[in-house]
Amino acid sequence: QVQLVESGGGLVQAGGSLRLSCAASVRSFGVYGMDWFRQAPGKEREFVAAISPSGLRTSYTGSVKGRFTISRDNAGDTVYLQMNSLKYEDTAVYYCAASRLYNAYQLADNADAMEYWGKGTLVTVSS
Repeated sequence: QVQLVESGGGLVQAGGSLRLSCAASVRSFGVYGMDWFRQAPGKEREFVAAISPSGLRTSYTGSVKGRFTISRDNAGDTVYLQMNSLKYEDTAVYYCAASRLYNAYQLADNADAMEYWGKGTLVTVSS
């Protein structure tokens, strides 16, 4: 069983930064592809970023490229999302998700591929 706990959300002004963390309680964290998704009020959940088990490959949705950075610490069983130049439209509940992968460079970048989900952390960006 994998447990994922997000933290780091909060209220920030537009243009500001936040760093989200997702701590995983799992054996062999390094075999899981890790993703961040978000769901804004009244909208469907959307993919934000993905990182391969090795940490050497990443993927982002277009609206956050150049502003967000996903990273992972396999020794500490944690994945991060550094969010810079935040915009009002980034306001959402952010979810961490995990998928067991069998290739260190593989990405799982859609919700259907994810096996485990955290409960989310709220990010509110004031304009």
